[in-house]
Amino acid sequence: MTQAPATPRALGRRHDREIVALAVPAFGALIAEPLFVMADSAIVGHLGTAQLAGLGVASALLTTAVSIFVFLAYATTAAVARRVGAGDLRSAIRQGMDGIWLALLLGAAVIAVVLPTAPGIVTLFGASPTAAPYATTYLRISALGIPAMLVVLAATGVLRGLQDTRTPLYVAVAGFMANAALNAGLVYGADLGIAGSAWGTVAAQCGMAAAYLYVVVRGARRHGASLRPDAAGIRACAQAGAPLLIRTLSLRAILMIATAVAARLGDADIAAHQIILSLWSLLAFALDAIAIAGQAIIGRYLGADDAWGARAACRRMVQWGIVAGLLLGLLVLVARPLFLPLFTSDSAVKDTALPALLMVALSQPVCGIVFVLDGVLMGAGDGPYLAWAMVVTLAVFAPVALLVPTLGGGLTALWAAMTLMMTIRMLTLWLRTRSGRWIVTGATR
Repeated sequence: MTQAPATPRALGRRHDREIVALAVPAFGALIAEPLFVMADSAIVGHLGTAQLAGLGVASALLTTAVSIFVFLAYATTAAVARRVGAGDLRSAIRQGMDGIWLALLLGAAVIAVVLPTAPGIVTLFGASPTAAPYATTYLRISALGIPAMLVVLAATGVLRGLQDTRTPLYVAVAGFMANAALNAGLVYGADLGIAGSAWGTVAAQCGMAAAYLYVVVRGARRHGASLRPDAAGIRACAQAGAPLLIRTLSLRAILMIATAVAARLGDADIAAHQIILSLWSLLAFALDAIAIAGQAIIGRYLGADDAWGARAACRRMVQWGIVAGLLLGLLVLVARPLFLPLFTSDSAVKDTALPALLMVALSQPVCGIVFVLDGVLMGAGDGPYLAWAMVVTLAVFAPVALLVPTLGGGLTALWAAMTLMMTIRMLTLWLRTRSGRWIVTGATR
């Protein structure tokens, strides 16, 4: 039943504590992911330019492949959190195990596709003749770790749903350290070259997956949850994740279109775009940490049949998103002249990037609202609406972005189109949350 708090101030403080407790460790775990690629690049870079180019192509392919299946984390978080709110930890962990089994099945399917087609995929994505053999080697070996990567996603969702973001942080930090050590040892100590980097990453990912499985299996035994695969449960996980897959593919399409348009604008523009996109992604991690807290908290409230609490938590998290967006925007605005020299000494690139970064700074409050409401609706299990909203956003963004080279305005106009894209997302998400149709209480949606 719905329970009202003693005072709005007391409720706000309680929400603040929950958001901080969940969001701060989640942010740490999120930034550990790109650090894996950075460590690999730093180690492989000393082998030669061709090896580094091969790593760049292969790691981009792997990152894209794994990011497509991020719904394993999102859908699992929402489903597990609902059951936690309903007080049924046994069913919560059972639901999590279904997500993990789905991750293993998807991982096996990806391996079956990637291993025989790796040379063709590498060539399709533009690897040079000198870099292609290294990219193929790295991709084939690293593909063996994809099931572990997907298990990490699903198990992370289980723990987030259980309101635990600290364990993923610890595992991510340990995984990063192991990855760096294994890469250095295998690349140079064992003289395996780029293959050693790939094997080191696979070993680190398998170690992370094993750590997660240990935690989840221990919880399952404690609460009497079955560990066996359940066909109906796995199908339910896949059905819940399908709309989020559509959402993710639409978002990836938006980013690919933006990069393609930037490439048509010229060398300075595409170079500046890549720098700005890396910063935009880093800012997104900070905002996504609040969204992750939203997924876990909203799912728990709805599972506990507390619609009033879910609404109050949503309002508080939107406030957090706006404040965080304002602070990040101000930081970008102030740090623009200091940030760019870290990446380039080319004055043409810097001159192109400076006004575009102003658009990024101005858009951050909008981004803050978007990420939070995205997390709220994911926590509510409102995947079909999220899929529809992102497809609409893609349909509006694509023609606007593709007109940029014709109409002029350069990279600044392209990032104005990106700001328009985020504004459309904000409007679609705001209309949904305002309608209240996302509020479906109970242990299942």
